[in-house]
Amino acid sequence: MILGAVLAGGASARFGSDKALAELDGRTLISRAVDSLSRWCEHVIVVGRETAPAPTVPDWPGPDMGPLAGVAAALHHARDEGYEAVLTIGVDTANLPENLVEILSPASSYIESQPVIGLWSAGNCDALEAILTGDGKHSMMRFAETVGARAVKLAVKPANINNRADLADLEQRKRQQ
Repeated sequence: MILGAVLAGGASARFGSDKALAELDGRTLISRAVDSLSRWCEHVIVVGRETAPAPTVPDWPGPDMGPLAGVAAALHHARDEGYEAVLTIGVDTANLPENLVEILSPASSYIESQPVIGLWSAGNCDALEAILTGDGKHSMMRFAETVGARAVKLAVKPANINNRADLADLEQRKRQQ
């Protein structure tokens, strides 16, 4: 079983407002992310927010620690609930390939251009805990290297909406299709 986890704990500083509530095609980014994961996962959670269109869990070990804290919270939840793996995406991710799980299987692996998009073994929880509670760099790449995750290169990179210009560009491209 695969647990889906939307990483939504960021401050949205570059966006200028709560990015998760920004709309694309009349739907919030957070709703779009939850729906995307629902195609592939038995259960979906949102990490790093108190309210969302799916059950929520707080970042682990605490807030303001970047995407690793979201992945750690999802891995804890997966391990505690008996899931084999966690499929993670950022709330600001759009245009994922239809065969994402197939591309990323077996766990652990991630999209080379956006390592927050990954399929992680629930067994990676202890390794991530050690990174977050230890000294050294707390980065997705360090985590990926530590667990021996495979980088997957896509022909077309998923959209990564970091600011309002990124959102406007994506909307423009969708209109042109």
